[in-house]
Amino acid sequence: MTPDDVTLPRALLPSDGRFGSGPSKVRDEAVATLARVAHGYLGTSHRRDGVRAVVASIRSGLRDLFSLPDDYEVLLGVGGSTLFWDAASFGLVERRSTHLVLGEFSSKFAQVARAAPHLDDPQICETAPGETPIRPDTVDGDVYAYPHNETSTGVVVDVHRPRGDALVVVDGTSAAGGIRVDPRAFDVYYFAPQKSFASEGGLWLALCAPKALERIDRITRTRWIPATLDLSIAVENSRHDQTYNTPALATLFLLEHQLRWMLENGGLEFAAGRSDRSAAIVYGWADGHKYATPFVKDTAHRSPVTATIDFDERIDAAALAAALRANGIVDVEPYRKLGRNQLRIALFPAIEPDDVATLTRAIDFLLEHMAG
Repeated sequence: MTPDDVTLPRALLPSDGRFGSGPSKVRDEAVATLARVAHGYLGTSHRRDGVRAVVASIRSGLRDLFSLPDDYEVLLGVGGSTLFWDAASFGLVERRSTHLVLGEFSSKFAQVARAAPHLDDPQICETAPGETPIRPDTVDGDVYAYPHNETSTGVVVDVHRPRGDALVVVDGTSAAGGIRVDPRAFDVYYFAPQKSFASEGGLWLALCAPKALERIDRITRTRWIPATLDLSIAVENSRHDQTYNTPALATLFLLEHQLRWMLENGGLEFAAGRSDRSAAIVYGWADGHKYATPFVKDTAHRSPVTATIDFDERIDAAALAAALRANGIVDVEPYRKLGRNQLRIALFPAIEPDDVATLTRAIDFLLEHMAG
C-alpha cells in the first residue's frame, strides 16, 4: 500500500485534522477574530496602547489561569523557550545547575549550561527516553531544571521541589495550559504559546516567584549579559506590558484569545480536563491493541498532552502517518531524533476530544489495509 492508496470514509475524517505537537492547532474562531480587527491592530506599535492592552490581558489572564500568588510576576520576551535557556544560563544560574534529562528538549537546556564558559559543569540526571524519571538524591546545583512534559517522548514529570535552596526552574512549554500545576512548587515556570495556548511561536513567557526575581536582580548586578538575554530587562519591560524588542503581534493576539477561551469556560480545570479526556481515549485505545501500545509504560508518567504510540514491527508507522496525511490528518509523525516506529499525537486543549476518537478509528481503518 502506498499512502495515496486508501481514502478514508467521510465518517472517519476529524472535523479538524491537525494533531501536531507544535506548532499546534490554532482555533478558527481566533483566526477569524484576528482578521476582523487586523486593520486596527496588525502593523501598529507594540509600545502603544492597542498592543500593550493585549499584553496586559495576557499577563493578568495567566495570573488567573494559574492562580498565581500575589507576589509572583508574569514575564515575557521574544525568542521562544530555546532563547530562554540561553537567558537562564546568564540570569538564573549562579554557578552550577542540575538537570533532569528525559529526552531531546530537556537535554538542550543541559547542553546550554555545559557550554557556558562562566558556569561550572552541570549535574546531569539522565533517564532513558520513555522510562520513569529518575530524580537525584542530592541536588548540587543552585538551579534545579526539568520539564513538566518532555515533548519528544510523552513523559510527564510532577512539578516538585527537592530539599535545599535551588531555584526550581520548570520547562512548561508543552504542559502549560494543558496540565494542572501548583505554582508554590516552582520558582520559574516557562513556556511558549504554540502548544496548549494555540498560538504561534517566537515568544517566551515565564511565571516567576519572588526568589527568582531576586536572583535575576542580584546576578544582573555582577555579570555582563547581552541585552536580548538579560532577564532584568525583561522584568522591567513586562511591568510596562511590553517586550524589549518587537514581538509578532499575531502571536500575542492568538495567545490572548486562547487564554480568554480557557478562562471563560472554567480555567485550567476546563483546559486540562479536555486534554485528560483526549488522553483517556488514546491510551484506552492503545492498551491491549493488536498492533499498537503506549511507548510510556508507567501509566503515572504518560503525558495527557503528548501521546506517543508504538506500533508492531509488522506495521510501518511512517507509511501510516503518510496515509493519514494524504487524507488531511497531519503532523502525527514521531519526534525525528527518537527514531521509533511510532506516532506522536498532540492532545492540547484546542483539539476536540471527539476528533481524537475519530482519529483512532481512522488509524484502525488504515491498519486493516496495511496489515493485509
